Formats: sequence, structure tokens, C-alpha cells
Amino acid sequence: MTKLSQFATVDPFDGMNSKNPGKAQNLLNGEWLDTPKYFDNIPDPLTGEYFIDIPDTEDLSDFIQNLEKCPKSGLHNPLKNNERYVMLGNVCAKAAALLGDPEVEGFFVRLIQRVMPKSDNQCLGEVRVTRTFLENFAGDGVRFLGRSFSNPGDHLGQESSGYRWPFGSVVIIAPFNFPLEIPALQFLGALFMGNRPLIKSATTVGIVFEQFLRLLIHCGLPATDFDMIHCRGSKMGKLISDASDKIRMVQFTGSCEVAERISEDMNGKIRVEDAGFDWKIIGPDYDPSWSDYVAWQCDEDAYNASGQKCSAQSILFIHKNWENDLLPKLKQLAERRKLEDLSIGPILTWNNDQLFDHINGLLKIPGATCLFGGTELKSHMIPKIYGAIIPTAILIPVDQLLGKDFDLITSEVFGPVQVLVVYEDKDLSKVMEALEKIQQNLTAAIVSNDVHFQQKVLGSTVNGTTYAGMRARTTGAPQNHWFGPAGDPRSAGIGTPEAIITTWSGHREIIKDIGPLDPNWEIPENL
Repeated sequence: MTKLSQFATVDPFDGMNSKNPGKAQNLLNGEWLDTPKYFDNIPDPLTGEYFIDIPDTEDLSDFIQNLEKCPKSGLHNPLKNNERYVMLGNVCAKAAALLGDPEVEGFFVRLIQRVMPKSDNQCLGEVRVTRTFLENFAGDGVRFLGRSFSNPGDHLGQESSGYRWPFGSVVIIAPFNFPLEIPALQFLGALFMGNRPLIKSATTVGIVFEQFLRLLIHCGLPATDFDMIHCRGSKMGKLISDASDKIRMVQFTGSCEVAERISEDMNGKIRVEDAGFDWKIIGPDYDPSWSDYVAWQCDEDAYNASGQKCSAQSILFIHKNWENDLLPKLKQLAERRKLEDLSIGPILTWNNDQLFDHINGLLKIPGATCLFGGTELKSHMIPKIYGAIIPTAILIPVDQLLGKDFDLITSEVFGPVQVLVVYEDKDLSKVMEALEKIQQNLTAAIVSNDVHFQQKVLGSTVNGTTYAGMRARTTGAPQNHWFGPAGDPRSAGIGTPEAIITTWSGHREIIKDIGPLDPNWEIPENL
């Protein structure tokens, strides 16, 4: 028996095709279940071939009913079912070891690539980040998340203690672009803090996380601790609306528009990681010894995973000092990307009509030019419901930045399209005003070793994760760092103990007052 045969139910290497489609199932009450109806319009993103069966769940009643199973006090908390902290730590240890096996690692790399085509390195990185997260919380790592603090009261026998308390039944809605990493980290964080999750991954990629759940169950996670549903987005919206009184919190990763609808249905009981129009600014301290590296990281940040990252570089501000050196290099690097190695590939949320409408809209701005790209990929079989364009950069004059087209310029394109703006010292105030007006405050980068320039920009901007220095990126951060937006009290974090605690628990204060009673105490005469 191979390690894969212990949990895997699909074959991304020789299966997942019209003759042997991959089949997903819902998980309810600890059982994997088929549904009467399946989606019939989810094609292989590279070939258009029928390759996967995903449940098109219509009956939500049992899932809604299950949301009442978990009390507000959670499956566990610091004062209840403490053994679960140790159990979850042991599950993490076993799962990390299994995910580190070359056969299992390769399985998830290939499975991710089949449903969300991106380069081998991008897929491998996603698997290894997930494994490292498991390692970080193996053993006693989960138990330490439940640490409390205490303070003495104002008289003998009184003590005030603060605890992190779960919400109870929660819902997680995960995106398509990181089909393993994002749902895994949010799901496990919810469990660590004592919640019982109902999770829905993006329909087109949900089979990846389903296979990961099967791995976790194999490693000892009780299958009754959570449910998983595959369904249309509209159905999930109905579930949340119908069960809003039963759901204690929703964690959502995706577009701002959907986040706002869920927030309204849930009366604000939501944690969001919504869209990210992420900026990078290259400072005035031009150094030719850094130019190749700066060009490379700008290309990586904009076009890895075909720009389908919420941390992707959406707009690049280039100081005039760098212009002549940097712009040709950006073009050269972008032209290296090809479909064959998936350094560029299908765009799963925008089709070509939408992409070219946006690009043409940008090109109507006075003085705008297409520095490179702006055409369809050649010799591809990507279905028309998806996008297929080469890496694109639109140069916008700095004087047009704050005009009537600001919303168009700063609209996030979840694909390989970025805006470039060249500025001079005298234009910095315009750039800073633009950074203030941008609403999505997820990631940013200040490419400069000039400490005064760094400080000026850092002190006047808001981003959840901001990188500063000549090696600064908008994406590709170190392991075990906070990742999440800023400037919104509903912001959800991911990756670190602080992110888990903040996102998946609330504060509870318990004040013990046991005495002794002063032997001379009497009922006060004055009320």
C-alpha cells in the first residue's frame, strides 16, 4: 500500500480526464457523500476537456442544521476539552510528515497544477508553505495558542484572567488561486481555537482541499469536527443568509463586492481578506548594481501565477532615475514567459473580452501607451470562459493619475496586467495622494535603501504587509509572517499565531474573587 492510497481518491497524473474524471464529494456528519447533481461545465483550464465531477449541491438543510451542533463555547476552549489541543498538535505532526513525503508532495503539486495551472515552482511553494505551517504547530504548538494571562485584582483573593474564546460554528469561504494553502491555514486556525468550521472552497479547485481533508482525517482528525460543501456561489450566499442566526462568524477571502454582501447578511460578523490592488514604489536612489534584481522581482511580483495573487503587483511607480535602465529589462523578462512551462497560463476569473476591454479603457487615457503585451497567447487550447493573454504593462502619465480615470487605473485585474507610472521628485505628492486614495490595503513594497524615503512613505500609508528595502517585494514573503489587509476592523490575518488568535477567537475575561472576607466587614450605611 502506497502512502497515497491511504487517503487519495483522485489521480491527477493518469486520471482526471474524460475517460476517468476526478470526483469530489461533500463531507457531512463525518461521511463523504455523493449528490444527485454535478456541475457539467467545469473544463480542464488548459485543454477545455471534461475532467472533473464537482457536486452541484442544492439541498442545504442538513448543512444548516449542523451549524447548531457546536455551542458558543466551541468544541474546546482553555477550560473545556483541553486534550483536543494536544490531539490537533499530533495531527499536524503526522500530516506534516506525510506531506513531506516526495510521493505525497508530488501528488499535491500536480493536483494544484491541474485545476489552477501555474509553474512547478509556484505549486511546490504552496505545498511546502502548508507543510511548514503544520510543522510550526505540531506537538505543543496548538496548545500554546490557548495561553491566557492574569492580573492581580484590587484586593486579596481577587484575580482577573484573560482567555481566548472560540466563536463556535463558523464558515470559511476560500478562493481559487491558492487551493491548498489558503483554505488549509484558515481551516486549521479555526480548529485550533476551538471552532467547528463549514468550509467551501472555490468550485473549480475545491477537490484540492478535499484531498487535504482526507489526508488530515487519515492522520487522526475527527471527521465530525467539520463539514465541507461543494456548491454554487449563489447557493452558498443563500446558506449564509438563511443561517445567519446560527453562524457565529464567516471568514471570506475574495472580492470586495462579495465581502460586503456577506457582511450585510451577517450583520458584520465577518473577517475578510478582500481584493488587493497592491502598489510598489521604486525610490530615487538608483543603483545600476541592483537594476537586474529589481527588474526581476518586479516581473515576478506582477506575473507569477499569471498575476492571480491577491498580493500581485498591480501598479508600479518608477522614479525617473530608473526609467531608462528598468523599462527595457521589464519587457525582456516578460517576454521570457511562456505557456509551455506555465510561467504564464489561464486566467480563471477574467475572460479575454473582459481583459481587453479593461486594457483598451486604460489606453484611452491621454498619453497612455502599451509598453508590452496586450495580445492573446498563441497556440493555446484554453477554453474561452477563461482568459489567455501575454504579460501586459500599460504606462500611464503621472499627470493623469488623479483624474477622472483614477478608479479605472486602480481597478484590480486578477491577471497578468499591471500599470506603470514614471514620476519625478516633484511628483511625489501626487503619488502619495494616490496611495492614500487606494482602498485595498493588502500588500505594498518600497524599493529603496534610502531610510528617509522609506520613512516618508511608510509613515503615510496603510498596508497589512509592507516590504521596504532594495529587495522589497509585494509577494513572496518569509515563512510564518502576518498576511492580511489593514485599515479595516474586519481584516483577517493568516500565517502566524497572532493571525490565528485575532481571526479565530474573541477575548473572555474571568474575574475570580474568592476572599477572604474582612472579619470587620459590615453592610455599608451609605448606598
